[in-house]
Amino acid sequence: MATVTHCLYCFEVLSASLEKRDHLSLSHVEDLWARFQTRDHDAQKGTLHGLSDNPNHDTDLGEDDDDLMSESDEGQEDLLSGEEEPQAAEPATKKSILPLPSISRLQASPSSASASSTPSSISASSSRLGLDDSSSKTSSSTSIFSFGRRSQQPSPGVREDRYPLFVTWNTFSGRGHKSLRGCIGTFEPQELSAGLKNYALTAAFDDTRFAPIDSSELPSLATHLTLLHTFTPCAHPLDWSLGKHGLRISFTHQGRRFGATYLPDVAVEQGWTKEETVVSLMRKAGWTGRSREWRTVGDLRAVRYEGEGADCRWNIWREWRDWVDRIGEGPSIKR
Repeated sequence: MATVTHCLYCFEVLSASLEKRDHLSLSHVEDLWARFQTRDHDAQKGTLHGLSDNPNHDTDLGEDDDDLMSESDEGQEDLLSGEEEPQAAEPATKKSILPLPSISRLQASPSSASASSTPSSISASSSRLGLDDSSSKTSSSTSIFSFGRRSQQPSPGVREDRYPLFVTWNTFSGRGHKSLRGCIGTFEPQELSAGLKNYALTAAFDDTRFAPIDSSELPSLATHLTLLHTFTPCAHPLDWSLGKHGLRISFTHQGRRFGATYLPDVAVEQGWTKEETVVSLMRKAGWTGRSREWRTVGDLRAVRYEGEGADCRWNIWREWRDWVDRIGEGPSIKR
């Protein structure tokens, strides 16, 4: 399951990248976090605020965080969260540590008035993309989403420590207002150490909706990790449960293939019915028809899935990391 140590590791690799130093391994982080928690139990009571191991996602990250995604045939997802307008974006210049399959995301229109008025007004966490075989891996409007060419369920040989995953970075203002800073993930099962590192850095530096995160933002950062599991083809587009399942759809529109996805908590946070969720998801994927006509769209297919989440804020990582430095474990962080 997703844990706080996974989130600490995301902070560790981000901080190390910004400071140009080596980072602790995931196994070392897990060991040191366990030691940190038990070093003086009484002294720790009431001091650790801002972290959560939460299978239902985001208890500590605010009320306005909805996670909406669009996908590609290569398996990578970009995910934006929150109804607030995102921070000003500049073209990202840093490259991922490893070549990752690319998917693109379109931001909600800044002129949107409410979460229920139009599909583009839901939040900055949704995407739209067309699906055709000529799409670029870095295009924000033409990526492939194919149910036919890839299994939606990890193969029987995949180990239990390999998961589809998503890493989200948010910032918090002095008044506690949350703003998305980047979120990217994949439906392809990842070995956790490599997957967390790759997507933590990709979400921080290569989310094309935002300028790359810099070191000055670290004190305001929080991270959320979602591990996905139990992918099941739906018998029909409404064959899923609100609050339990995420939904991934694919359909044909004007001779092209489109697709998009919402994480499990989105529909409940938005107050949607299942039908409203499907219509919104179709619009985010690029469909422009009338709401009552959604059932007439060609070859509409859906896959449901579940997710487990964990959260952590910078102050927790920093408190733990200062302790790590004091006991002389691992490379020191900059002061």
